[in-house]
Amino acid sequence: MTVLEQGQIQIHTENIFPIIKKAVYSGHEVFLRELVSNGVDAISKRRMAAMAGDCSEGPEAKISIRIDREANTLTISDNGIGMNVDEVKRYINQVAFSSAEDFLEKYKQENDAIIGHFGLGFYSSFMVAKQVELVTLSASAGAEAVRWSCDGSPNFSLEVAARSEPGTDVILHLMEEELEYIEPARIRTLITTYCDFLPVEVQLEGETVNKREAPWRKSPRDLTDNDYIELYRYLYPFQGDPLLWVHLNTDYPYNLQGILFFPKSTGRADWEKGEIKLYCNNVFVSDSIKEVVPRYLLPLRGVIDSPDIPLNVSRSALQTDRRVRSIGGFVAKKVGDRLKELHRDDPKRYAESWESLAPFIKIGAMEDEKFADQVADLVLFGSTAAAREGDSPDPIPGEGGKAYTTLAGYRTRLDGANDKRILYCTDEAGQAGALALWKSQGAEVLLADTFIDTQFIPWLEYRHEELKFQRVDSELDESLQEKESEISDADGKDNSEKLRNLFKAALANDKITIQVQALKGDNAPAALILLPEQMRRLNDMGALMEQRLPGLPDHHVLLVNRKHKLVEGLLKLSAGSVITTGGGGGSSPSQLLADDLGRHVYELARLAVGGLEPNELAGFQQRSADLMGKLMERGL
Repeated sequence: MTVLEQGQIQIHTENIFPIIKKAVYSGHEVFLRELVSNGVDAISKRRMAAMAGDCSEGPEAKISIRIDREANTLTISDNGIGMNVDEVKRYINQVAFSSAEDFLEKYKQENDAIIGHFGLGFYSSFMVAKQVELVTLSASAGAEAVRWSCDGSPNFSLEVAARSEPGTDVILHLMEEELEYIEPARIRTLITTYCDFLPVEVQLEGETVNKREAPWRKSPRDLTDNDYIELYRYLYPFQGDPLLWVHLNTDYPYNLQGILFFPKSTGRADWEKGEIKLYCNNVFVSDSIKEVVPRYLLPLRGVIDSPDIPLNVSRSALQTDRRVRSIGGFVAKKVGDRLKELHRDDPKRYAESWESLAPFIKIGAMEDEKFADQVADLVLFGSTAAAREGDSPDPIPGEGGKAYTTLAGYRTRLDGANDKRILYCTDEAGQAGALALWKSQGAEVLLADTFIDTQFIPWLEYRHEELKFQRVDSELDESLQEKESEISDADGKDNSEKLRNLFKAALANDKITIQVQALKGDNAPAALILLPEQMRRLNDMGALMEQRLPGLPDHHVLLVNRKHKLVEGLLKLSAGSVITTGGGGGSSPSQLLADDLGRHVYELARLAVGGLEPNELAGFQQRSADLMGKLMERGL
């Protein structure tokens, strides 16, 4: 064998390979991605050179991967353009950095957190191999095959080799601790992960492994709904079908393709890392894309493929990169456009999808002013009004018989006296009493029953300063009260004042404000807990800051319905009681029973709004049983 040259790779200060192993890549497995990508590039170069008449046109393009268990070698072969001896010297021997220090500075990472990058390609072999051989033959006429070999030190050898067809073999003599890469199942998994959508066949032991076609590289006109759904099922198995999708395609001012899917709500959305897969020229790079798309879009799924996202910089640099921010803005706009299109063309389907779409839209609106302007007319609320049918229905019929409306649609149905008041409910069960009262008088109430709405409602109010958002249990206006005069007794006290004094004495709590009213409707409750809007919001904000569920504030209002049969009976019981003052003083059995009933009415109202803590429920049950027993004794 003729030796052409021996020498040292040109690194001026120290060996680069240990740095590659320890500082450049976060995972060793990406060596396969790099080598296969290099092979695909070589095939593309041969195709272009053949079209220009500079070399022979090769056979059908393919990458072949072979395993030799006895020799502990892994060979990655391509039938691309290959290299001659001068090209091997130029591209393999001379690492294009003046020193290892310059190399580290160029690829400096924070906490060694690499997103993944191309350009080092071939040198990643030394992460897993104790020796690397490269056998290559240029497709140019008259070229001679050469073999390059290196053991990971600065020493290499370059020799004449035997190879009949143009292309390149990279032969990796694996380290003992890296022998997992001679397992076919491991290599197959890596091909599927990183190289699945490369346009060239990637074969393992003669069998084609990758899918080859990347749907996001096609025109939407060439894809059917089933094509999109099949891609989603392939990328996210056992996750059902997507709600809808957005096809991304632009070549100015950057090159970007992709398909993003809105998943059906599963309650497992990842708002920190994300589930969108980042590709570069059809090669998988990362499944963490939080530096590229806005945070509120992270739980979307799908693919973004762009060669213009810099992959060899730190994540903090990515977050401040102007082009990356521009890409994020482009993606957000395309998502907003797709939502507007669905809302316009198929409002019923939009309403049926709302529960899954709502988190993206509400959080996005609060975090991004431009996105907020885009989706301003797309935010839906559940409504207590009946859904309508037709070309432009409002309220819109949704899933499970629910009705949905926009804020603008709701306002068109307000009367003149209250056209600035927006009634809403956050818990249909906990606020059932107050909600029933409003509905009984024909009022339409918006249902804002998600955790996000505790922040979204104040944000909406900030954007619409002319409106007043009022929760159903914050206060009750005159339309819900009977207008009737009361007769005062000889002491000048009417029933409302008597009841107020009775409950005040029974509860003995100055933090509870007692109000007495006659409420309309036969089904109006005996008592309601009311939470003044601003006081409740402060309480909710405190709970949010302390990362706890908001409970019943200490200061609240007990509204007693004097028209309720239970309250009327309580008033009669109290009026018939006789106060005894024997010895140390005391109250009659009737008065004690009236106090017990007063506390019971209050606790029932608290129970309705979830205001009884778990440790209080046992006492409530015991007191209720005791009270029932006392009433039975009296024949009541």
